[in-house]
Amino acid sequence: MLGTYNETLAAVNGKHMGQLSTHVLNLSTGRPAANLRVDLHCEGQLLKTVITNADGRTDSPLLTGDDFKKGIYELIFHVAEYFKAQAVATPEPPFLGEVVIRFGVADITCKYHVPLLVSPYGYSTYRGS
Repeated sequence: MLGTYNETLAAVNGKHMGQLSTHVLNLSTGRPAANLRVDLHCEGQLLKTVITNADGRTDSPLLTGDDFKKGIYELIFHVAEYFKAQAVATPEPPFLGEVVIRFGVADITCKYHVPLLVSPYGYSTYRGS
């Protein structure tokens, strides 16, 4: 199967320009969600577990270079654990335990930024760049 022009150019140049990143904003406080655990899976395999920093981001992109491949990815955000650590009163079981965002990466030369806006009772996401 032939790739896109950008993928072919990246392969010829020996570079993958794309990357995967995320960040989390706590909508109930309007602040970054620091110390939130995030698991990254691809095609059912756990690739890594990271913890968000004080800005609600990871210290480096989740994937870059040869590690960034086409496929179906999942980001699992452990939001109940986060809100419990923040001493936020939630029911048991919590409405949101884990937020799972499943998405496809079709062009490894692009930047995929997958932010999460979350509260104990809802969330939103989108594809950023």
